[in-house]
Amino acid sequence: MCRHQPQCPPAYASDRDAANLVAFHPKQGWGLLCNGVVVFEDTGELLPDGRTIAAHRDHYGRAA
Repeated sequence: MCRHQPQCPPAYASDRDAANLVAFHPKQGWGLLCNGVVVFEDTGELLPDGRTIAAHRDHYGRAA
């Protein structure tokens, strides 16, 4: 899907979140990256093949 240079990381790369945002729906809590990954505001992800990546938000201050 990525047509710009330099190309964004592929959907299955570990740095896939660095891809450009092509659609953003903040009221619905999701966005679409140019590599086909759907990202959710809770940091969960939906890959183009339908697999999911669990939310991986950092939890700061747990030890406080």
